[in-house]
Amino acid sequence: MYVHGCKCWFCGNYGLSRLADKRVWCSAWRRKYSLSKLKRDLNVLYYFYLEVSARECANELSLSYNAVAARYAAYRKAIVKYSEQEFKKLRGLVEADESYFGGKRKGNRGRGAFNKQAVFGILERDGRVYTAVVDNVSAATLFEHIKQKTRKGSVFYTDDFKSYKDLKQYGKHNKVKHSKTFGKAHNHINGIEGFWSYAKERFHKYHGINKKNYLPYVKEMEFRFNHRNEPLYPLLVNTTRQFAPKIN
Repeated sequence: MYVHGCKCWFCGNYGLSRLADKRVWCSAWRRKYSLSKLKRDLNVLYYFYLEVSARECANELSLSYNAVAARYAAYRKAIVKYSEQEFKKLRGLVEADESYFGGKRKGNRGRGAFNKQAVFGILERDGRVYTAVVDNVSAATLFEHIKQKTRKGSVFYTDDFKSYKDLKQYGKHNKVKHSKTFGKAHNHINGIEGFWSYAKERFHKYHGINKKNYLPYVKEMEFRFNHRNEPLYPLLVNTTRQFAPKIN
């Protein structure tokens, strides 16, 4: 049965055929799918957009937690791919810093903290942020990300951590000493520090994340931050439509 006037959600072409099992067939895309399942998935995506936890979403929509958690994971994978595709090298006035996520054991904070995941961030002032989950914060590791993700000749702002000492080879380097920056309007890393606060505030609701899963969560925060002044739900719809892996 031909469904007149219906556009395929995946390819945008008009003209779907309704099958006996109530799914629809798109001759242009050459695939079949369930409209009821699609509606359910869009409802789950809307809760993800609202930053509702997977467990709370499952309760609200009367779905299994595992089904919702699998979709949330697929959305984050799509965000990682989208972020890679849309990335352009940062330039101009650029702030760089590392931060540490997770780890419940009491002890040192910041560099040297026990059982925490190091995350490196680079922010273009009045622009976007780039994040990377890193195994260490050595000069070689951080400088490799800086070379790949920023334009040579940019003006860099960092704290006085030793791993940044050779950054002057790549651009002008301003070291920020928090106790001595009063009255120096441009000499700060408030932008990237503001992003860390933004991300960590949202991480609190997850009640612990496995270290191997940190990348998609961090990239989700990067994505939300970079598009914070845009209509986010339509962007999420398009992102997941293009990049999310198929889930039954």
